[in-house]
Amino acid sequence: MNGRVEAIWKKRSHGGVMDPVERVNAIADRGLEGDASFGTTRQVTVIEKEIFDKIKEVLPESEPGMRRANIMVSGIQLRNMRNHILTVGEAHILLRGETRPCELMDEQCQGLLDALDPDWHGGAHGGFIKGGTIRVGDLATIELPSPVPS
Repeated sequence: MNGRVEAIWKKRSHGGVMDPVERVNAIADRGLEGDASFGTTRQVTVIEKEIFDKIKEVLPESEPGMRRANIMVSGIQLRNMRNHILTVGEAHILLRGETRPCELMDEQCQGLLDALDPDWHGGAHGGFIKGGTIRVGDLATIELPSPVPS
């Protein structure tokens, strides 16, 4: 499945402002340089543009940055992609699970929490297994990891 990196955000602090950026460096096993989640277990969060396009029809005041994710992709379905590898630019992310929306969503746009709740609409989270530069416009692909030879 091929897609594209549509947007990138870095978080200044936990619960803080999300800054849009055109490019970011990912460090394997650490996260995004300059992001508040650098060095944590949940190094990066990813959302789908197509889901936000549908949400915007119901909640026109909503914006993708309100989700507080780091990367927005198009052409990639994240639902049930636990243990898959998402390649964005030069970096590889091992997707570890669904990102559940929290009360911060409704603080920004009433109804956003419920809109993001079903079927992985809140996106996925994971960790970097390969670092590198990620730019808006980069290719995004998803695949199962290669089996380890025995």
